[in-house]
Amino acid sequence: MGILDFLTGEFIDVIAWTDDTRDTMVWRFERYDHAIKYGAKLTVREGQAAVFVHEGQIADVFGPGLYQLETNNMPVLTTLQHWDHGFSSPFKSEIYFVNTTRFNDLKWGTKNPVICRDPEFGPVRLRAFGTYSMRVTDPAKFMAEIVGTDGEFTSDEISFQIRNVIVQEFSRAVAASSIPVLDMAANTADLGKLVVKAIEPVVANYGLSTPEFYIENISLPEAVEAALDKRTSMGIVGDLNKYMQFNAAEAMAQPGSGAAAGMGAAMGAGLGAGMGMAMGQTMAGQAMAGPWGMAPAAQPMAQPAAMAPPPPPPVEKVWHLAVNGETQGPYGRGHLGRMVSEGSFSRDTLVWTPGQDGWKPAGEITELAQLFTIAPPPPPPPAQ
Repeated sequence: MGILDFLTGEFIDVIAWTDDTRDTMVWRFERYDHAIKYGAKLTVREGQAAVFVHEGQIADVFGPGLYQLETNNMPVLTTLQHWDHGFSSPFKSEIYFVNTTRFNDLKWGTKNPVICRDPEFGPVRLRAFGTYSMRVTDPAKFMAEIVGTDGEFTSDEISFQIRNVIVQEFSRAVAASSIPVLDMAANTADLGKLVVKAIEPVVANYGLSTPEFYIENISLPEAVEAALDKRTSMGIVGDLNKYMQFNAAEAMAQPGSGAAAGMGAAMGAGLGAGMGMAMGQTMAGQAMAGPWGMAPAAQPMAQPAAMAPPPPPPVEKVWHLAVNGETQGPYGRGHLGRMVSEGSFSRDTLVWTPGQDGWKPAGEITELAQLFTIAPPPPPPPAQ
């Protein structure tokens, strides 16, 4: 660098930063040999902070405003280095501008499914994604812990670490919430508050905060969603017999359609089969007539009895127990009977099963009250 460039650098006494990007968090002001002239003007705009680093040590932090760099308004720097007048200034410092505005629309999502226990479906795998915003609340700590000597630091360099923290705490919050899968869409705001509360201490150690956090969607695996859609369709259809009758009537009411033609052909085939069976019965009666043309007493043809299908086996209920503020189960009735014998299940134990309105004592439920009447008494104490 020539003498002209050196003098030009010395005469520049305005230190400022204007940023036209939306992802730059820290930018270092470049000066020749890092020389800051006595009396230089520092402009810090709204949404910015200026951090002075002197000989590898953070010396001062300036908020928004216009400053004239003199000893009377830089007491920290004065204790570190004496300022002289003129071009030859012994004070060498680096100035970093920190963007303190919000960085919005940052993405987070679960790379792998989160396994949790649902009270209705049992173990399920969940995926979730959303957005969050972050901002620098402590520029000095952010510089010391994250940025270091990076001359231009962007949000992409820290967002991956924040995303890992969010996913970890989201997994814990979902697993510990005991919220049914079908009710999670109505509780995303509460889950978001739990996640933000859990990650605040971690991001505060970086000098950051997360003023906004959103859970956009919580989804099940595709196979489970397909099964859930079928179950929903069955609930909408209702009575399957009436549904089939309605479809058949609609097909017959549309002449010329393929469905109507098929229905007509099926009815014609059924009518022909019925006439054939009647003619066969008449001919069989004539063949059995006596020598005088008199037919013996008509014998009714044996009709095969229609076998009714066996009833489906009853569905065994499973029960969840509330013990010391925690949910246990599900257990079958046989397992609960063994627990009664062991003394770990009593009439006052709160239980819940799918379809039941809230938790109830086991002694108030008919199906479970029988366990306590047929259970043997506790064994006598051992003989001394």
